[in-house]
Amino acid sequence: MTDCGCELEAEGDAQRRTLRVVLAINAAMFVVEIIAGVLASSTGLIADSLDMLADASVYAISLYAVGRAANIRRNAATASGVLQLALGFGVLIEAVRRFIGGGEPIGVAMMAMGFIALIANSFCLWLIAKHKGGDVNFRASYIFSANDVIANIGVIVSGLIVKLTGSQIPDLVIGILIAGVVIRGGIKILRMAGSGTETS
Repeated sequence: MTDCGCELEAEGDAQRRTLRVVLAINAAMFVVEIIAGVLASSTGLIADSLDMLADASVYAISLYAVGRAANIRRNAATASGVLQLALGFGVLIEAVRRFIGGGEPIGVAMMAMGFIALIANSFCLWLIAKHKGGDVNFRASYIFSANDVIANIGVIVSGLIVKLTGSQIPDLVIGILIAGVVIRGGIKILRMAGSGTETS
């Protein structure tokens, strides 16, 4: 029989496996990176760790939504977008706080952690790319993972500049830019969810 739904069920199982893996990677990287960010006094690393937390939350919500009705998937995507916005503004607040009273960031630590995060996010992007034609939650996950790779490269470059110049400005700039990426991603997913366009 061709209408037993077996293909859809198999696709749903594959999506769940992918989401579990990328959720575990992002949750672990959030913990490691925020500790590294605090120890290195790096706004960029802290911002990137919060981005990891936002992504982990998106993947958790997407995991919940897999295989459910279209309206539930859209509501899940809306929740992801709102969470992205909240964390993005949180990153901006942290950047301002560190600009006023933060210490000098450690460039070598920024580069090392940024490189590790780049490897982790590139692997996640590769996994999610297999499902990027799916519903709004997977399309959002692909966008966020692609942005993460760009943000990680930014952290590495800013770490190099910090090391060479001894200035904290590049670190603050990349932190603000990452916040902008998170906020833009939140707005984009809210628009996607609100448009009602859904592919399953």
